[in-house]
Amino acid sequence: MHHLRPLHIGLTGGIGSGKSTVSGLLVAQGAALVDTDAIARALTAPGGAAMPAIGEAFGMQMVSSDGALDRDRMRALAFADPTARKRLEAIIHPLIGDQARQAADAAERSGAPAVVFDVPLLTESAHWRARVDRVLVVDCTSDTQIQRVMARSGWPKETVLRVIQQQAARERRRAIADAIIFNEALSLAALEKEVRSLWQHWLSH
Repeated sequence: MHHLRPLHIGLTGGIGSGKSTVSGLLVAQGAALVDTDAIARALTAPGGAAMPAIGEAFGMQMVSSDGALDRDRMRALAFADPTARKRLEAIIHPLIGDQARQAADAAERSGAPAVVFDVPLLTESAHWRARVDRVLVVDCTSDTQIQRVMARSGWPKETVLRVIQQQAARERRRAIADAIIFNEALSLAALEKEVRSLWQHWLSH
């Protein structure tokens, strides 16, 4: 059965789960990728579309000298003031949604068989869940998450734990999944094999 439009796949997973590796493997299978984190970074980069509203809402101390979001300062504020993150998201999320829609439209015009929306906070967002046909969760134990993120970022364990705690619990994430890739002790070849078989299954049904 051919879909009238490409299959929309929502990809999510906690920090350090290996989600970006899986998104790369899906692209290798022919998927078009819409990376909402990359969109968010562009929106808050020097001269990014979200920066005027952020400067207005939070004051210029949140804007670095080159006109970008001061991420460290914003992270510190968000830890201290739970409403800060909500106010930031209220500015950024509608812009991410618009740009993701434009990117998906372009992918559909290019004839991609599937569009993968890489959305770290998909579990927390009813809006994103409603926009995708299938949800793929990349999962691993929290110990593995901590080890991977510490090795990659050089952050102390406390910081990594705080980030993990701000994300949806594994159980909630797994509960919304149409498929789960348990990326615990998999080699890249084994991971690729799982992605490929899932791709073939989803695109033939």
